Amino acid sequence: MSEAARSLLQRWGASFRRGTDFDSWGQLVEAIDEYQILARHLQKEAQSQHNNSEFTEDQKKTIAKIATCLELRSAALQSTQSQEEFKLEDLKKLEPILKNILTYNKEFPFDVQPVPLRKILAPGEEENLEFEEDDDEGGAGAGSPDSFPARVPGATEGTLLPRLPSEPGMTLLTIKIEKIGLKDAGQCIDPYITVSVKDLNGIDLTPVQDTPVASRKEDTYVHFNVDIEIQKHVEKLTKGAAIFFEFKHYKPKKRFTSTKCFAFMEMDEIKHGAIVIELYQPECLV
Repeated sequence: MSEAARSLLQRWGASFRRGTDFDSWGQLVEAIDEYQILARHLQKEAQSQHNNSEFTEDQKKTIAKIATCLELRSAALQSTQSQEEFKLEDLKKLEPILKNILTYNKEFPFDVQPVPLRKILAPGEEENLEFEEDDDEGGAGAGSPDSFPARVPGATEGTLLPRLPSEPGMTLLTIKIEKIGLKDAGQCIDPYITVSVKDLNGIDLTPVQDTPVASRKEDTYVHFNVDIEIQKHVEKLTKGAAIFFEFKHYKPKKRFTSTKCFAFMEMDEIKHGAIVIELYQPECLV
C-alpha cells in the first residue's frame, strides 16, 4: 500500500467514525454534514481517472457504493418517513469494508448503485480545498465550470421574508444579525448568511432565508445589521428546534458559493438583548 493510499484510508475512516458517532449520539445535523462530506470525497475518488487514482476500477465501484449508502443514511435522517430507511447498524457494516478496500473481494452487502457526484457543498466543505485536486485543467469535475453553476458577482439581493401577523398568546421572534468576526473577513467575496430553523432530525421547520450581501467589511468583522423574521411563532416550534446561521461567500476560482462556517442557537438560548454565539467548522478530512 502506498503512503498516499494509507493516508487517504485513514482520513476516510476517521470521517466515517465521526459520522456514525454523531449519529449514535443523536447529533443528527452533525452526522448529516459528516456523511455528505465523506460521500462527496468518495464519489470524487470513484470517478477519478485511472492514472490519478490509488485504486482499481473494481475498488472504485465499491467506494462509490459506500458513498451511496452514506447518502441513503443522510437522507433517512432527514426524512419523516419510517419505511425503507437505511439504518445506522447497516451503515456500520461498511466500516471494515472501507478500511480494507484494497483487499476486499466479496459481494457488496447492499443492493445499491453509485450516485452522481454531488454538486452542492455541505457546510464547511470548502475548508478542505487542500485535500481536493486542482480541476483547473481537464474535463468537468468537482469545482470545474461545467459542474457548478456560475454565480453573478456583485449580486446583493437576499430572500428575507416579512414579519408574520400577530396572534393572541403567540410570540413572534425577530433576530438582528449585526456582525461576524473572522480573521480573513476582508477576503470574503459577496458574503451573506443563510438562516434556517431545523428540528432534531435536521428537517426545516420554516422557509430558509438568505440575508443580503454584507453591508461592509471592517478589520476582522463582516457587518450585516439586518433583521430576520422567523416564520413560525415560538410556541409552534417543536421541542429541540434550533436556529442555524450559515456564513457563505463566493469562490471566484471555483465559481461557486460555499459555506465557510456556521453557528446555531437552541431555543433556550434566545433572550432579549445582544448575544454572542460560537462559530463552528465541521470536521473535515484534512
